[in-house]
Amino acid sequence: MATFSREYSFISEEQIKCNIAMNVKKYRQLAKITQEQLAVDIGVSTDFIKKLENKMGEVGCSNYTLYKIAKVLNTKIDNFFK
Repeated sequence: MATFSREYSFISEEQIKCNIAMNVKKYRQLAKITQEQLAVDIGVSTDFIKKLENKMGEVGCSNYTLYKIAKVLNTKIDNFFK
């Protein structure tokens, strides 16, 4: 069976982190949850949430942390990538 390279257009890892940052903030505000409360709910520091939301691509998080954020904010995890 022959294989061949297919063409795909991917956004950069930095852009993914930026999208996640903007959307964590967006869905947190829609849920009317403070950064402090989100941090407590998922077991991280408030400083981490502040950096995640405000550094726009400089700070990322693990898949598990993103899963916990989605669960607390009652949204699908894929919404963070849009």
